[in-house]
Amino acid sequence: MECRLIWMYHDVMDLYGDRGNIQVLKVRGQKRGINMVIDTCGINEHKDLSTYDIIFIGGGADREQGLLYQDLLARKDNIKKAIDQGTFVLLICGGYQFFGKYYIDGDGNQMEGLAFFDYVTKAPSGGKRCIGNIAIEANLDGEIIRVVGFENHGGQTIDVKTPFGKVLKGHGNTFDGEFEGFYNGHVLGTYMHGPLLPKNPQIADLILRKGLSKRYGDIKLDKLDDAIETKARNVMMSRLGVK
Repeated sequence: MECRLIWMYHDVMDLYGDRGNIQVLKVRGQKRGINMVIDTCGINEHKDLSTYDIIFIGGGADREQGLLYQDLLARKDNIKKAIDQGTFVLLICGGYQFFGKYYIDGDGNQMEGLAFFDYVTKAPSGGKRCIGNIAIEANLDGEIIRVVGFENHGGQTIDVKTPFGKVLKGHGNTFDGEFEGFYNGHVLGTYMHGPLLPKNPQIADLILRKGLSKRYGDIKLDKLDDAIETKARNVMMSRLGVK
């Protein structure tokens, strides 16, 4: 069994340890005997994204996002083809923002998004940011789980119809701290860095299952010993005062 993953803009979109998400998926796949093929795609590099099972885009600052967004827009049809054929997409921070209609930075400059979804992102003037550890309660295909991460973003994302989860502690998509991220069964977008997956193995396994289902249909993954990962998540929950 093989799972093909491509990390887009690996050289410019890698804030706050986002590359750790790739390592977690690789190790959790390999422990189950899955051949994890990890590839990268930079600006102006030709890759057919529809041949991959998982697409990953990490976070970047405004400068990095400005460097790549025209390249990303040029790949819109290929990304849509990939999603339509069953590729799962994981998006962190800047990657998440780009799948909406547009992003307006703190200086008022607007960058068009891929417009796959209706949400939009606007950065407030004055440099105010959502920063700190965050905990949410997510409903992923009927499974209720607690998720922890670290957020550091100025952008305020609104009009999200299907959020990743309800905020228990922290900010989330906006300063008011009600909901965080986006999830529709095929695409998961979130502001959670840290990286996201080491303390949240259930999310990692969801992504692996979704990716593998493209070629193998619904499968059941062998259970792993997640005692250390669970302890790390529980420690953060305790620090945040979340019961």
